[in-house]
Amino acid sequence: MAVQRTGMSVRGSLIVTGLVMGLGILTAACQEAETQKTGTTGTTSTTTVENPKQLKLGSLLPSTGDLASLGGPMIASVPLLVDTVNQCGGVNGQPVTLVASDDQTDATTGTEAVTRLVNVEKVAGVVGSFASGVSMAAAAITSRNKVMMISPGSTSPELTKKSKEFNGYWARTAPSDAYQAPAMAKLAYDKGYRKIATIVINNDYGRGFEQEFIKAFKSLGGTVINEAKPTRYDPKATTLKTEAAEVFGSKPDAVAAIMYVESGSLLLKSAYEQGLSQNIPVLLPDGMYSDDLAKKVGQTKDGKYIAAGVLGTIPGADGTALATFTKIWEAQLKRPVGAYAAHSWDAAALLVLAAQASGKNTGEGIQSKLKAVANGPGETVTDVCEGLKLLKAGKPINYQGASGNVDLDGNGDVIGSYDIWTVKEDGTIGKLGNVKSK
Repeated sequence: MAVQRTGMSVRGSLIVTGLVMGLGILTAACQEAETQKTGTTGTTSTTTVENPKQLKLGSLLPSTGDLASLGGPMIASVPLLVDTVNQCGGVNGQPVTLVASDDQTDATTGTEAVTRLVNVEKVAGVVGSFASGVSMAAAAITSRNKVMMISPGSTSPELTKKSKEFNGYWARTAPSDAYQAPAMAKLAYDKGYRKIATIVINNDYGRGFEQEFIKAFKSLGGTVINEAKPTRYDPKATTLKTEAAEVFGSKPDAVAAIMYVESGSLLLKSAYEQGLSQNIPVLLPDGMYSDDLAKKVGQTKDGKYIAAGVLGTIPGADGTALATFTKIWEAQLKRPVGAYAAHSWDAAALLVLAAQASGKNTGEGIQSKLKAVANGPGETVTDVCEGLKLLKAGKPINYQGASGNVDLDGNGDVIGSYDIWTVKEDGTIGKLGNVKSK
């Protein structure tokens, strides 16, 4: 079956059909992510007659924009799961079809993309988004149309507050910042920092994290010195000189910078260039985690990385299925597992397992059985194909994921642990351990 690539606008989508087996589907997905990162876009499609009985899924993830550097592993995981499922027989006797869209880390673009997934592509479930603001806007559309949406990376606590409005058509496999922010607060306090200044990206992610961090840090006995006058910046800002001077100039023990990679690197560079950050430690969240963070921030005149020594937190992956997932990932993609890859695998896995459990390839079917396959009771399974086999035989399961146990509460939330990461002297990312919020 021929695969063709043609030019299109950045609001286009990559169509990947579940009828394509083997490595081809993975190569296409990875090529798309890499292509869009360089500022160009394309579409990969196959000519096939769609079977209305098939399970059709969509993904809404960033291959461009402020979170593009984190989007790559997520984008690669979803077709990897679909390909694995199709090789073991598909769902409800049919192959799974995947339609992937780039949300550009932008709520407006994400809204347009998810509207197309729902109204034109007629998907039953969506893996996405990553940016919390994009998920907030998209979930309103998917839930209204009874399409199940599972995010592998949106962490804003505001999504928990809004979950009732989504009528059970929303869940996430990454824990809320209601857990990550206290974990970072504990890390800061354990390091001996007592006076913290915060700077946050002015969106759902930044404000939600900030609120939870302040509450947690104060409960430990610390002080957030700019609590009354928080430093926030526009997500589309192209310079952060004023904000850097404001937050670092307050002479805190450390700065908690709740930001995304592209804009956050501007802050770190600007603070250094103004001579403000040399003796002030910086704490970063998952939104700043990127293999090329050090390169984006830059180097000193003597060739040292400006970002060296920063500390951060990020949801870890410690599920019982992690070894199985890692083996599949490394065999197919020939590289180490990236951040949020396991969470993306689990999000897609829950969609296909719930569809099989319900016997219906619809959003309503998935929603009706999502918690049954995630929480049990039933036979514990870590292998998606084994789970599908048991469900086809009419046996209940309790899926234990690669990211964690993926037990969903009434708001569609999970609880997780957090890795502590740093930028080493050579500019690479290193893991220092882990921290739990509670």
